[in-house]
Amino acid sequence: MLTSKQRASLRKLANGMPSILQIGKGGICDNLLKQIDDALSARELIKISILETALLDTKETCNEVAKLVGAEPVQAIGFKFVLYRRSPDVKNPIEI
Repeated sequence: MLTSKQRASLRKLANGMPSILQIGKGGICDNLLKQIDDALSARELIKISILETALLDTKETCNEVAKLVGAEPVQAIGFKFVLYRRSPDVKNPIEI
């Protein structure tokens, strides 16, 4: 569980990041979860966009995806959300 200071630090880091994945009409599927899992293993902090045509609630989707991949939800605003998961495979881990 992240503290509010850790979450604020991660939000600051994610502010300038581009979204690396998009969730569309298909919603949350196994292929998407595999891509998210791989991205978290490689980067630790990722931003994901939800397309307007997906008709998904951002906060609910963020929480569900985080639970399914074992990550911490950092932020969910508009059609974007940020996830964090510590990874031992990363060369330069994020210090929070």
